[in-house]
Amino acid sequence: MASQDWFDKDFYKILGVKKDVTPAELKKTYRKLARKYHPDSNAGDTNAEAKFKELSEAYSVLNDPEQRKEYDAVRAMGSGARFTAPGGAGGSGGFDDVFGGMFGGGARGTSSGYQQADFEDILGGVFGRSGGFGQPTGGYRGFGGPTPGRDVTASTTIDFLTATKGDQITLQTAEGRTIKVNIPAGVADGQKIKLRGKGHPSPDGGAAGDLVLTVAVRKHPVFERDGLNLRVNVPVTFVEATLGATIEVPTLGGDPVKLRVAPGTPSGRVLRVKGRGVATSKGTGDLLAVVQVAVPSHLSAEARAALEHFHELEPHENPRDDLLLRARG
Repeated sequence: MASQDWFDKDFYKILGVKKDVTPAELKKTYRKLARKYHPDSNAGDTNAEAKFKELSEAYSVLNDPEQRKEYDAVRAMGSGARFTAPGGAGGSGGFDDVFGGMFGGGARGTSSGYQQADFEDILGGVFGRSGGFGQPTGGYRGFGGPTPGRDVTASTTIDFLTATKGDQITLQTAEGRTIKVNIPAGVADGQKIKLRGKGHPSPDGGAAGDLVLTVAVRKHPVFERDGLNLRVNVPVTFVEATLGATIEVPTLGGDPVKLRVAPGTPSGRVLRVKGRGVATSKGTGDLLAVVQVAVPSHLSAEARAALEHFHELEPHENPRDDLLLRARG
């Protein structure tokens, strides 16, 4: 599973171990570093994510005895190790000297009856024939290092209170895994949450993929979202709206608050309660109580008589006069 970048990457240095490190010491060191730089412990830190991938690549090679042997051989070539060429000629130095020694006159030309060989053919002979450099057979993936795991998509439905206040929920994946998900306060219906490292594992020691979770929010029977604000329709009686009153208004997940309805309040007027909306890291909304004047559907004879008397006493103005006038243009 040799890769061209093995010439440039010192996996022992990346992991901070000596070249004669034992498998047990290697595993212990890797686990310690992986915990430190794992994406779950460093959300949003791209440097930590890159370091984690680098560590995973180094460990996947050095933890495999065959790959480690090949890697050490490649590093020896790149550092100018001495090789014996056909016919007893020796050479030392860089890449050309190494392969010049192997093929009796340099990898770039022909000499002593050897045919020209390019880099792919050379590595094919040393490490086993591949199906095209970078597109090999037998699992070798070429230049790119370990393969990252595939992302997983999923969906879940949460209640209105959880979406507004935030909470931790538990999901069961199709593979039977249990995953705990922190739902942030103020998550909206249809919003996607990315969980780093919770997708499919890498097939060759790389970083795991992500879980992309789409959240659906159930409707609330009383409240609805308006950005960071919460809206609630509050019925008041005709008398309360006309004469004024102090009323109780519900809050989401808390005790009711008292609001003053001013005399002559019409339907549709919004009464604002500061800071009782959706609280997030980006700010906190308000509670918007929308007044709805309730019209009684049943009246006693005494109540009807009182209303008729009131109608006789009130100024005989048609509240729709202005509407009709504006409609005529």
